[in-house]
Amino acid sequence: MVNLILNENMKLYRRWRTWIMVGLMIGAVLLGSIVEWYYDTKEAPEGTWQEQLTEENRQYAANLNDPDTEEENKTYIQRQMTVNDYRLAHDIRPESGTMWDGINGSAELVVLITLFTVIVAGDSLAGEFTSGTIKLLLIRPASRLKILLSKYISMLMFGLLLLVILFVVSVMVNGLLYQFQHMGLQLVTVDGQGQIVERNMFANLWQSYLLNGVSTIMFVTMAFMISAAFRSSAMAIGFSIFALFAGTLLTEFIRRYEWSKYVLFANIDLSAYLVGRPYQEGMTLAFSIAVLAAYFIVFNLVSWLVFTRRDVAS
Repeated sequence: MVNLILNENMKLYRRWRTWIMVGLMIGAVLLGSIVEWYYDTKEAPEGTWQEQLTEENRQYAANLNDPDTEEENKTYIQRQMTVNDYRLAHDIRPESGTMWDGINGSAELVVLITLFTVIVAGDSLAGEFTSGTIKLLLIRPASRLKILLSKYISMLMFGLLLLVILFVVSVMVNGLLYQFQHMGLQLVTVDGQGQIVERNMFANLWQSYLLNGVSTIMFVTMAFMISAAFRSSAMAIGFSIFALFAGTLLTEFIRRYEWSKYVLFANIDLSAYLVGRPYQEGMTLAFSIAVLAAYFIVFNLVSWLVFTRRDVAS
């Protein structure tokens, strides 16, 4: 099994496409971080951060008194005012204008990791059938299940590599740009019960990365299933990318229906639970994990059944 995984990794990292993706990931982090730093230094608001938060609270109070403000927005505003009051009372500045602003912004690039890993996963099995090299794999003494697992694990390892690169490059670049100031800054948030919570920035960042990484795993598993079932790289990559970007829009259209909470895309963003804003009221982290686990099992079961029982034409 280990040799099969090593063989898959060897094939993956011998391709120029793989290293182009790694380079694009690093380039995106560099570009985003430098742009964020430029605007933080060149267009910094006047006054101290205490004065800025005080003014922000005044604007929030005016919005709360506005009859046109929706209830959902009022809840958000009240939470922000609570956070601002806590910061002022405990002398904890916001992340804006610090290295953490850029680092947290780089966390949004997890979607790029998902995109790149889906492209690799979609071509993993289908490419073998297209080129005919699948026969060379199947004549080995290893079972089809082991071959399938080795490909799947190598895809997840590639996604993990991109995640580590994103984290390391983001911390180093933003640290250098901001001269590693405010490294000990605490993240102040409001939990689902409306209570103030202080979190370590590094711990929260990794938690956010890992929760967002769950969506990467699900989309990769979907692409892998389509690749195994239809032997088409274009279909696997195209459908998965479409689902990646259109899934969020779809869930917004069906949010008002009770059954929508069972849809894959309604549960795929686990990071929403970090800020206490689930897709629907009453949804919990345990519920979303259970729904994702069900989809995960179905996707892998389909991949296994199709790949292990399909004949390969001579």
